[in-house]
Amino acid sequence: MSPSARSRARRPRALVVSLLFVVVIAFGALGGVLAARWSPRLGLDLAGGFSVVYKPAHKTSQTDLNEAVTILTNRVNGLGVSGATVNTQGDEVVVQVPGVKDPNEILKTIGQTAQLLFRPALCYAPPFSGTQLKEPNGKTKTVGLAPPPSTCPQANLLVTSNLAAGGANSSNPYPNGEDPSLAAYKTTTPSQDAKEQHKTVLLPGVAGSGSIRYLAGPAQLNGTIVKSAQAVLTATSGWAVNITMTGSGAAKWDQMAQKYFHEIIAIELDGVVQSAPITQPSQATFSSFGGQVQISSSSGGFTSATAHNLAIALTYGSLPVRLEKLTTQTVSPTLGRSSLDAGLGAGIAGLILVLLYTIFYYRLLGIVVVSGLAVTGALLWSIISALGHTSVAPSFDLAGVTGIIVSIGITVDSYIVYFERLKDETRSGRTVRTSVDRGFRSAFRTVLAADFVSLLAAVLLYWLAVGEVKGFAFFLGLSTLLDVFVTYFFTRPLVFLLGRSERLTEARHIGINRGLALSAGADR
Repeated sequence: MSPSARSRARRPRALVVSLLFVVVIAFGALGGVLAARWSPRLGLDLAGGFSVVYKPAHKTSQTDLNEAVTILTNRVNGLGVSGATVNTQGDEVVVQVPGVKDPNEILKTIGQTAQLLFRPALCYAPPFSGTQLKEPNGKTKTVGLAPPPSTCPQANLLVTSNLAAGGANSSNPYPNGEDPSLAAYKTTTPSQDAKEQHKTVLLPGVAGSGSIRYLAGPAQLNGTIVKSAQAVLTATSGWAVNITMTGSGAAKWDQMAQKYFHEIIAIELDGVVQSAPITQPSQATFSSFGGQVQISSSSGGFTSATAHNLAIALTYGSLPVRLEKLTTQTVSPTLGRSSLDAGLGAGIAGLILVLLYTIFYYRLLGIVVVSGLAVTGALLWSIISALGHTSVAPSFDLAGVTGIIVSIGITVDSYIVYFERLKDETRSGRTVRTSVDRGFRSAFRTVLAADFVSLLAAVLLYWLAVGEVKGFAFFLGLSTLLDVFVTYFFTRPLVFLLGRSERLTEARHIGINRGLALSAGADR
């Protein structure tokens, strides 16, 4: 046998291997994801859920906004919620969480700015009396801008080493009690607190702590010293949050705690004092904390949920900017299911019409289109389901469904380009057997050019767009890449092998010749 003859004998085997390889990969992957019970990660408009839009309380840089997006993403993922997306749209931050029936708890957690500050507490303050002090210019005095002249000095904290064991001052470490002059000052708002970290502020306690307020000095440390936090149930204080400091944070905390030894340190989160412990009241001398600090609510204000949410907020960082909630949109799962059914119904109806037309027009070659779309569909379902367990791909929403539907048209066009080129070759007097390879080489250049334009458009859309358009671009680009793969490794060998069979080529009703002749007749 000559080398050319051996090459011709090996070629059909190579094409059969290529065909079987694609079929095994496609339907093997489909079987794998079905066995694992994986499915596409549906977006908000298909699975239901909620969307919330935040806006910075004051002008901020894009860097801080991007950092806030990263932190919010980590917080949502830390709650065990899958499919959530967080992105910026202009100067706004949009959070979408699909598949959630009750968004209230999640909204509370992701919406916390979690600006953790450690301030020395100067004294207690009575509730606001409703009578406000005024500046000479008529403006209301605030503690942050004009602290009262008489505050409880630190010398009034008569803490002794037997305090924890029930010493005389254990119930009220301030012998002078509340400073009555502070009743004329309103509580510092969270936004004021964020801006006035280096000023004296008047802060409320957590819910359940009564009307107690704290006059707190300038913040000494912030949440950057925190490495991790964990909610724990203690025997004495109920739920609490154990904080592990960073290496440098541990040293800074010890320095502050030593400076305010036997004094109160207010641990505040978003302008609310979570805990105001006395620094090591049962010890006569200061000793290092070893990087471990506990936040507990002496009033029993921590529940399991609030302690865990606080731990998540602290673990995943303090937002660099205070965010204000603008709008919240809730989509019911029923409405999402209706949207999914409508989108799939439209896509399936269109697909059936296209397949019936191609079978009628191209006969046996129309069956190639059906089998090729089945392989593409199996690959798409497998890839999208697998990507649903990662953060690589956007969630599969109506925009993604639209991208898949558009890609069906692109895929069918690839078949039509090949078949029409094959028709041109047979018109010139060649047989189907001799035309399939020559026609494919010419058609594949056209398919590559068309798919390159589609892929380029998808890449640019994905890069420049935001929100749902990004999902459309991603799934359109994915389908376009699969079209090139299936066209070369599945359609080419299948048509080549069919064209070598004289019985299939010349079959009376569904043969390839019949389909090409029908096309030729229509053109004439």
